[in-house]
Amino acid sequence: MTQWHIFLAFFRVGILGYGGGPSSIPLVQKEVVEKYKWLNDEDFANTLALGNSLPGPIATKMAGYIGYRVAGVVGMLNAILATILPTIVIMIILLTFLSSMSDKPWVQGMTQAVIPVVGVMLAVLTYDFLKKAKGGLGWTLTIVLAVVSLGLIEWLGIHPGILIAVLLIYAIAKPTKKTKDQDTEIPQEEGQSI
Repeated sequence: MTQWHIFLAFFRVGILGYGGGPSSIPLVQKEVVEKYKWLNDEDFANTLALGNSLPGPIATKMAGYIGYRVAGVVGMLNAILATILPTIVIMIILLTFLSSMSDKPWVQGMTQAVIPVVGVMLAVLTYDFLKKAKGGLGWTLTIVLAVVSLGLIEWLGIHPGILIAVLLIYAIAKPTKKTKDQDTEIPQEEGQSI
């Protein structure tokens, strides 16, 4: 039954993820966090961050990892197949059909109407991530990191994967703070033991 659920979850992502990898991320989150509870929000955020720092399409990377985590190698292959199969079939059918009708106004309207919906889905996911970051970092640091990231990505043209990799390396390499209790020994009175 698990393999069937993996296939269904990622098939839905593959069939409904109009607009490419970024637009499918909210769908993956709905399936694996909310519906099947294979990952919690923190695990999903970590998977997404790591997936964004690696080359290749995000939807297939996430499908592969989540499928592997849930059901091993077979789950990984199942999830990847379920993610790419709808796209392959739809591309062949739709491109054949739409290329012959691309000048029709209803075809152009159909493709333009989906763009705002994808934008809203991404905005909701962004807001959810900002709320989660606020829980760990506080609003001030979250807003500073968001603004600096936006500047580095949009205005300086730094690839998001490079920024994520730098932040991951910093998080791993940063020195841990010693608490005051670790630095100071509490003197004991004679005859007392801890």
